[in-house]
Amino acid sequence: MVRQGMNGRRVRAMTSVERALWRAAMRDVEPLPGHVLPPEPPKPAAEPVAPPPSPTAASVGAAVVVAKPHPVPAELPPLTYARTPGLDRRTSERLKRGQLPIEGRLDLHGMTQDQARRALDHFIGHAYERGLRAVLVITGKGLKPRAVDRKPGDADPWEAAPGVLKHQTPRWLNEAPNRGRVLAFTPAQPRDGGSGALYVLIRRHRA
Repeated sequence: MVRQGMNGRRVRAMTSVERALWRAAMRDVEPLPGHVLPPEPPKPAAEPVAPPPSPTAASVGAAVVVAKPHPVPAELPPLTYARTPGLDRRTSERLKRGQLPIEGRLDLHGMTQDQARRALDHFIGHAYERGLRAVLVITGKGLKPRAVDRKPGDADPWEAAPGVLKHQTPRWLNEAPNRGRVLAFTPAQPRDGGSGALYVLIRRHRA
């Protein structure tokens, strides 16, 4: 800080350390007769300190805003051959009679349960994303193998049994992620595989 001196020259103000040293040096000094010690230099005025900015409504709001979770859809009722909730009767009858154009096919023959489940999930998801309406899933008819036919060291006959895939596929269609993408399913007509295949009606994809 700079101030105006008595002779008109600009003089730098003393710092607090310099003032303390000056007072200590002048403590025992006695002024000559007729002279008075010069007054102690005034302390520089403290510079005003700007108060911290108060939080604005926007910043306060930003601090407490929590992202809303994605809505969780209500649990969907299970589908069966005879029960197709949410599907009108006319469309249901057309599906059962095989009157809807088949837009995609999946053949699960020869797959293990794990392979068939992954293939089904991928197929239904792909059909849903592409906006397909009616698709055909071929499970095979076959009879379940008897446990007595299995010999020690043989692979599990239940894994690739067509009867098992025929039994499991409706259950898989009722589980996530397929249930939210499927409106109905029903055994196919003989020309499309009969009881060894299913017509599956895909839910319309809404972006």
